[in-house]
Amino acid sequence: GDLVLNVDSDTEIAPDVVSKLVRKMQDPAVGAAMGQLTASNRNDSWLTGLIDMEYWLACNEERAAQTRFGAVMCCCGPCAMYLRSALMLLLDQYETQFFRGKPSDFGEDRHLMILMLKAGFRTEYVPDAIAATVVPDKLLPYLRQQLRWARSTYRDTLLGLHLLPGLDRYLTLDVLGQNLGPLLLAISSIAALAQLALTDSVPWWTGLTIVAMTMVRCSVAALRAGELRFLGFALHTPINIFLLLPMKAYALCTLS
Repeated sequence: GDLVLNVDSDTEIAPDVVSKLVRKMQDPAVGAAMGQLTASNRNDSWLTGLIDMEYWLACNEERAAQTRFGAVMCCCGPCAMYLRSALMLLLDQYETQFFRGKPSDFGEDRHLMILMLKAGFRTEYVPDAIAATVVPDKLLPYLRQQLRWARSTYRDTLLGLHLLPGLDRYLTLDVLGQNLGPLLLAISSIAALAQLALTDSVPWWTGLTIVAMTMVRCSVAALRAGELRFLGFALHTPINIFLLLPMKAYALCTLS
């Protein structure tokens, strides 16, 4: 056939996913399209529920914005459809990934999208093509997963910088936001901890600003999704500050 569907072994797709992705792929300019990911085990623990909300935000904010400009930077592997001719065109480059002179075998889905965009194809997100995948239910496996993804994000951001001038300016802002946002949050958190340790004064403004931004984001998500549970995504903020930010720093230092 002309199209290739990739579905992870631990992923279940809705009955109409294939037809909806095929409809998007009818445009010959589209090289890849992904569906919306949910956590099939979201009710197993507080962490799986949190990851399910994280997936919703990644799909319906980040990817939904990127698809308006035809450049979804990562069509996630659990549920994605590809144009066969595009895959064959890029196969040699895809199978021989190198970074800083060494073979690189992580972040295959993100790297493939960089190659797709470089070749001039559009990459799209289809929000009503729903797929449910199993997510980590314990903190350590989740952090290992995030470490792999962070390395992939950093590597392919560096490899894809030269593409940005040829894409819509929004994508440049998107890439800057995804990479500078964590950096600014890390600097703010370190400065707040330093203030607390050195001056014995509580950094109220920093704390209140982080809390306010967290609640705005969670409230907007709750309104858009029509589910109050998204207010609970505020729990992700301390996880982000105390676990994910140090892990991302480690990922950057061990990128090769």
